[in-house]
This record gives sequence, C-alpha cells and structure tokens, in this order.
Amino acid sequence: MSELITRALADATDTKAIAFEPGAVAKTGAVFAELFPGRAAIVVADERTMAIAGKAVEAALREAGVEVRDAYIFPGEPELYAEYENVEIVRDFLATVDAVPVAVGAGTLNDIVKRASGELERPYLVVGTAASMDGYTAFGSSIALDGLKQTLSCPAPTGCVADTEIMAAAPQVMTASGYGDLLGKVPAGADWILADALGVEAVDPNVWRQVQGPLRHSLSRPAELAQGDLDAVADLAEGLLMSGLAMQAYQSSRPASGAEHQFSHLWEMEGHGVDVTPRRLSHGFKVGIGSVAVAALYELILQRDLSTLDVDAAVAAWPDKETLRQRVLDVHTDPQLQEQFVELTLAKWVTPEQLRERLELLKRVWPELVVKLREQLVPAATLQEQLRAVGAPAHPSDIDLDWDRFRQTYERCQMIRSRYTVLDLALETGLLAQLVDELFAPDGFWGRQQH
Repeated sequence: MSELITRALADATDTKAIAFEPGAVAKTGAVFAELFPGRAAIVVADERTMAIAGKAVEAALREAGVEVRDAYIFPGEPELYAEYENVEIVRDFLATVDAVPVAVGAGTLNDIVKRASGELERPYLVVGTAASMDGYTAFGSSIALDGLKQTLSCPAPTGCVADTEIMAAAPQVMTASGYGDLLGKVPAGADWILADALGVEAVDPNVWRQVQGPLRHSLSRPAELAQGDLDAVADLAEGLLMSGLAMQAYQSSRPASGAEHQFSHLWEMEGHGVDVTPRRLSHGFKVGIGSVAVAALYELILQRDLSTLDVDAAVAAWPDKETLRQRVLDVHTDPQLQEQFVELTLAKWVTPEQLRERLELLKRVWPELVVKLREQLVPAATLQEQLRAVGAPAHPSDIDLDWDRFRQTYERCQMIRSRYTVLDLALETGLLAQLVDELFAPDGFWGRQQH
C-alpha cells in the first residue's frame, strides 16, 4: 500500500485500514476480519457494481471465514441517486440484519450506506469501484433531502478497499469526474493560504502536506487517465483517498474545499444537472468548472497591488448586517435556502473596525502573499486544458449552464458558506463586482469564451 496513505491513517479519526493496490478486492475478507472480528457482513450494491466487484467481495469474505448475509442490491436502472429515500431504504433494511454493511460502488452508494450506517451507529466498510470523488475516506454524505442536495453528518468508513484494476476499468466519465474533484484542491489550497495570511484560519502543516503533497503528481497525467492507464488511475485514486483522510484528520473539509466547491454546491443545491442522462451531472464536473472560475478570479486579483488599497473607501462601502441580509434575500429567492444562506453569510460578517484591521493586515502582507498564491495556483486556461485532456467539462456550456446564471454565481455562491475564500477577499476590498465585470467583458477571460 502507499506509504503516504499508511502515514495518513495514523491521523484519521474513523478509518483504521485501507487496502489500496491492484487486486485489492481479494483482500476485502482479511481487512473485514481484522476490523470486525466475529461479525457477519452484508454487501450493499447495485446490479452493476454487484457484477463488477460485489461477487468477488463476497467470495473474499467467505474465504476469510466471514459469515456473509444476503446482499441488498439496488436495480441497475434507473441510475441510483443519493436521495434520502434511498438512505431510509438501506437503513431500515440494515436494522433487520445483525451485520456490518460493505458498500460496493462509487460516490452514490458510498454516500447512501455511509449515512444509513451512521444513523444506526454502525460501522461500515467501502469497496470503491471508481476513482470518481474524494468521499470514500471522508466523513459526511452528500444527500438530496427535501429536494435539496446537502451534506449530512456521519462518520467515515472504518475500512476502505480500493482496487486500482477495478477503478481503471470504470467508465471513463467517472475517472474524469474524480479528476475534476481533485483539481479543486489547487484553488482550495490558495484559499487556505489566503485565510491563514489574514489570520482567519491557520494552515495545519501536516494536513496541508496530506493533500498538497501528492496533488501535482496525481493530476499530472490527464491524457493517460482518459485512456484508463492503470498507474495514472492509481495516482489519481491516491490523491483522492489522501484528501478524504486529511478532512478526517482536520475534522473539516477546509483542506480540500474552497470557493470552487461553493460554485458546485450552489448548483447542486439548486438541482442543476439532476435530470442529465444517462449519468447525472457529477459533483466533480461542477467542481472542475468552479476551479476554472476561481482561478480566473485570482488572476485578476493578483494583477492588482493591494498594498496600496484605499482602506477608508472599502470600510465606508461595507454593508451593515441588515443591508447584507437583504442582499442575500434579493439574490437567493428559494425560500428553502434563504434563511440558511442568511445565517451563513452573517456568520462571517465583520464589523467596520474588524474589516479595517483585516485590510490593513492585507496591505502589509500582500507582497509576500502574492508570491505564495502564484506558487500555489495554476492558470485558468491551463486548468481548462487539463480538464479537456481527461474528458471533463471545461466551460459552463459543457454542463448546460446558462451564461447569466454562471456569471451571477460569483456573487451568489459567496453567500452559501461561512468559510473564508477569495470571494470574501474580493467582497471586502470592494472589488468583486468590478472583477466579475472584467472577467465577462469582451476581452475578459470569460467574455472571450462566450458562445
């Protein structure tokens, strides 16, 4: 197994064992027996993943002397969706069986079983069948509840099996999705550097290394990933698994999620792409577009000398809480989302005095901060090239996103999380609207690409 993963496991709060190698599915029984001695196992899969890996998982469990109960198998069609009704189905079924669930599948199945197991306060093991997202080793599940996609709290798996041969044979669209999700760690890292420099949230050096250490290597071969190259898929999967473990160690998604995920989260919460067939528009595809959007914004900000910022003007223009609350309500009209977004926006509001202090600090640290951010970031055009090479969407039109809606996301998604990102820097300096205008001007990054 990867030395990086072995070291990261020592800091993980929930996950105790990972089998990560070609043919790892054959080790499922040994991993399960070590983690859950004397317990029975029950596979939860769909018809596709049962055929791909589920039968082999059951055979490995039996060979290790584990009692195997009859599997719960979702239909292969229609495509399974991570909605709360499916969590309830699995939870209620598992409640009748004294066994540890083994999720066999990718993001959707893992999220469903993770939340169902969490509600039963029961551990589980996951056998990942595609390098499609970073959630295998992360806590929390992305579930549609009351019509809204949201992250529900639940522990990460106790064990994870990642067979790189099975992952390399997965549909290419799933690998491309995983690439988009991992690409988001580049601008997310910049956002953490920014928050650290402004005294908002300090970088944890150990957790930082877990994500950023293998990141560039994991992302270095998009064309090979598009061809299903085993080594390239293994590198991608390692980066994704490390991101999940880092979130466990930090007990927050900050190490792996910044403004780029806020673009994706807003579109998901508003249901964009759920009706796309044959596969719903993936999380990773939306994160990839968000990553390009954020990188383009950073490029414009880094062209400015914020060490000469007019702090008096920025503070004078800063809205009070009531004005800010009304602005959130004006741009978010879904009553199911409004109050949640107001609460999250106001949670990061600062007083004029606090803003002045932060902006004066920004002026002092800006020359050094620019250097750090440039070292971390990748040009937006390069990100687009990488996404296209792996076969992922690289432009809003690739995910059927209305142009005006995409433009508005720069302002609207700043309001949906309390996490400090480049969107907050742009807002607090009074530059956000101007920067968005520049991005969408005829000669701007997005304006040049409008079609």
